[in-house]
Amino acid sequence: MESGNFIGYISVAFQQGGFAMWLIAGSLAAGIGLTLERFFRLGQASINGSAFMFEVQKYILANDLDGAIRLCNGSGNAALPRVIKSGLQRASRDQEQIQNALDAASLEVIPKLERNLPYLSLIANVATLLGLLGTISGLIKSFGAVALADPAQRQAILAAGISEAMNATAFGLVTAIGTMVVHSLLSSKASRIIGEIDEYGVKLLDLLSARKFRHSSEKAE
Repeated sequence: MESGNFIGYISVAFQQGGFAMWLIAGSLAAGIGLTLERFFRLGQASINGSAFMFEVQKYILANDLDGAIRLCNGSGNAALPRVIKSGLQRASRDQEQIQNALDAASLEVIPKLERNLPYLSLIANVATLLGLLGTISGLIKSFGAVALADPAQRQAILAAGISEAMNATAFGLVTAIGTMVVHSLLSSKASRIIGEIDEYGVKLLDLLSARKFRHSSEKAE
């Protein structure tokens, strides 16, 4: 199918779908906007966690906490370095205070990673229901008109009503399926970043505890 014919087919189907098509199109536009925003934000928040933590570990083992903090500062808007930095800044405190700093930073960062994701799920559900609304509307219009129309016009009226119902259903389902797939991908990406924050936060705490123990042993000698 040529692109011109495809666009023409979509245009005709949209016109035949009735008022529900405009509502679903609004849902689709909102979903696209939220998707682009989340891809951009999560892209900024992402970092190669294992490589980053390997560099942090080298600085800590070299007793260069300032270097580790500079590494965090140079990581842009990535989420993991912000949390790790908060722990490094409390490296001279006891383990509980370091953990509190990591928890506080995590509570600040994690909601920003998950922001707007529930709305994508909502849009998918709303698009499905709007498609169903268009289906019901088309069928009501079709059978209501058939009862009053001339016998010669009944077939055309019935076909138009069913066309409205099916087009609304199809558009609603396509919008819902696409939005659900995107929601799943973005949720997975956010979960991966959150998992790295939890994992490497624990590893940082262990590294700092080992560093303190090593220093205490050196002083005792």
